[in-house]
Amino acid sequence: MEAPTRIFVADAQELVAVGVQCWLDPETDLKVVGHATNGSAVLEAVASGDVDLVMLEVSLPAMDGIDTMRAIRRKHPDVKVLAHSMLSEIEYVNSMLIEGASGYLVKGGPRTELVAAIRAVLTGERYLSASAKHSVEAGYAYTEKHPGGEYIGLTQREREIIRLVALERTNGEIAAALFISEDTVKTHRKHLMTKLNVRSLAGLVKYAIDRRWV
Repeated sequence: MEAPTRIFVADAQELVAVGVQCWLDPETDLKVVGHATNGSAVLEAVASGDVDLVMLEVSLPAMDGIDTMRAIRRKHPDVKVLAHSMLSEIEYVNSMLIEGASGYLVKGGPRTELVAAIRAVLTGERYLSASAKHSVEAGYAYTEKHPGGEYIGLTQREREIIRLVALERTNGEIAAALFISEDTVKTHRKHLMTKLNVRSLAGLVKYAIDRRWV
């Protein structure tokens, strides 16, 4: 009998890992071997060589799922990754897929979908939950980007600005904190809304909260 596929669950909530393990118990060839609540711990587990597939949440504290996915692809390209999140907006789905995830499973589905998604990814197929597929097919609502377009990662400065916006800092306060002009802050905010497919500051705040930056 072949050894079971070793699955590692990355999620801020331990309950999610426990639930996945319970749902996979009947599948003798699939075994949950660990759980981490942040990206750094995920990378440590993958580096051990004892992981075949990572179920990766987008929203992780400190090092989020998108950055973690990028690091896994760069350092451990043979490890399969199935994104697993409540977030189904196109920017998250496309970001995870472009960074190297083999599928995107939206939480809340039945056990049969979880098993089907894992097996599809393990056989080299791409799996998208219905809502994730709908987001990709619907395209970008507020920008001229398209579903097949390249994901443009955020710079460290852009991350800092989003975090400060989410903390309700004014343009003047952000400029003073980052030693830049208010006009530069305004330009960054405008470019960020285009990059992230949002049409208001509320969208930037939601993006920061979703990715646990604040």
